[in-house]
Amino acid sequence: MGKIISIFNQKGGVGKSTTSINLSAGLGRLGKNILLLDLDPQGNSTSGLGIEKNQVENQIYDVLALDIPIEDAIYDTSAEKVNILPSNNELAGLEVELARTGNWEKLLKDKLNPIKDKYDYIFIDCPPSLGILSVIGLIASDSVIIPIQCEYYALEGVSQLFTTIELVRGSYNPNLEIEGVVLSMFDGRTNLSIQVVEEVKAFFKGKVYTSIIPRNVRLAEAPSHGLSVMDYDDKSRGAEAYMELAEEFLELSKEG
Repeated sequence: MGKIISIFNQKGGVGKSTTSINLSAGLGRLGKNILLLDLDPQGNSTSGLGIEKNQVENQIYDVLALDIPIEDAIYDTSAEKVNILPSNNELAGLEVELARTGNWEKLLKDKLNPIKDKYDYIFIDCPPSLGILSVIGLIASDSVIIPIQCEYYALEGVSQLFTTIELVRGSYNPNLEIEGVVLSMFDGRTNLSIQVVEEVKAFFKGKVYTSIIPRNVRLAEAPSHGLSVMDYDDKSRGAEAYMELAEEFLELSKEG
């Protein structure tokens, strides 16, 4: 039975797409079949895995708005055992269209159900907002991974994020759980990063992964080559950290 997990934080620049790409690629290397659904109109996960986002025939917008079969919008990527359901900025107009039509809540869930068991994990890279796209991602999901950067305003906005998750739980998806919290952009040379780690651990008791993602040049460079950091430089600190995260994720999934 496949598991659907949203990667969600309404703040931008927290490592959401980086985590989506590299956790997917790490799990692929560990033998799992992965689908990464890019639900962000910026399409960073799409281009970051080597797909030319404005040249694909079908993408998630076509599945949701035009009723194209979901299988016709799934592509192989540069990462082993990782497929992608791509997006581009066409998706930005979908929120307005859905708000106008109504009955949008279960739209994505209903599209994913027929293919759910073809994959071990389906990750949804949600947009950095609390709009309809993020909400349909959460409604379709079994759980949520929250990336948080090790910076001064790390916990700012987390209460809003919790409110959104609680609203989705209360109205549409009572079984939605927090899978875990990924700390990214860690710089061990600064007291601030160490302090943020402690604050986040205290806030999300027992939910923070021990694998912490460092600031790393290779992590920043890899997407411009259309590669995960493992495929770009598997000896880099960023690649090692995401492989550790993938292993920890699987270990905790077994325990759960």
